[in-house]
Amino acid sequence: MPAAQIPPFFADSVVALGSYQTRVPGQPAEWVTEASGFLYGFAIDKETDLAKHMYRVYLVTNRHVLTNHTQIDVRLNALKATDIVREISLALKDDKGADIWVSHPNPAVDISVVHINSQWLRDQGLQSSFFTSDQSAADKAKLKEIGISIGDGIFVLGFPMGLSGTAQRSYVIARHGSIARISDVLDGAGNTFLIDSLVFPGNSGGPVVSAPNVTAIEGTKSQDRAYLIGVVRAYLPYTDIAFSQQTGQARMVSQENSGLAEVVPIDCVNETIAVSQAAEAKGREAAPPR
Repeated sequence: MPAAQIPPFFADSVVALGSYQTRVPGQPAEWVTEASGFLYGFAIDKETDLAKHMYRVYLVTNRHVLTNHTQIDVRLNALKATDIVREISLALKDDKGADIWVSHPNPAVDISVVHINSQWLRDQGLQSSFFTSDQSAADKAKLKEIGISIGDGIFVLGFPMGLSGTAQRSYVIARHGSIARISDVLDGAGNTFLIDSLVFPGNSGGPVVSAPNVTAIEGTKSQDRAYLIGVVRAYLPYTDIAFSQQTGQARMVSQENSGLAEVVPIDCVNETIAVSQAAEAKGREAAPPR
């Protein structure tokens, strides 16, 4: 399979989320990757020239990733390969106890976002690549237009099982798979679609991108480029129950990774950002004149 199916900036847009933890008493704390996230630029102008578009950049991950945290640390690579990785701490609430992160208004939709100052990242010498809402992402309308369907290839980008690279730099892991079910989302009958790809703890919040395919069978369309199409939520577990032959009661319940995973469509990210921007606009209106 050609290695050039994933644009390099796609991988550079993915970040590791986690914290420093002391795993061995008496030993220094070490970085532990808990989940994935990615930078996403939402177009904020109506320029017809795409090269001139301006973007407001957000960090995107799952809502459940933030549970039981007062802050989350974001691991970012330096622009220079010779410089070491850096962690930026992001609080969940401000000094007044108000939420800094914004979650989707539907509690069943597992998406949270926070605004990131991409210029500050660049000034600090940190990577600030991001997916763009109008050029590198495909919402449901775009998915229908380009003909994405069941069986099409995808890639899952992130940091499964805490595998975030070295102490000096994070290296994204890409896993290949395919779309297992998506018609329910395209028809408006569901909030998530399914992919056939092994995901593990640490993949949560990472991006799912479509795989280009220049060939197509009758009734389908070829895909000449990759798009960001969703956010990993979790794998679907397969539950196996062992019953007692004497009592007929369940004696042991075990769960395994089924190989199927839920993905939140990019529309839900756009909807969450719209809520965030509406709240910001309302805050500006409520602020007293100076």
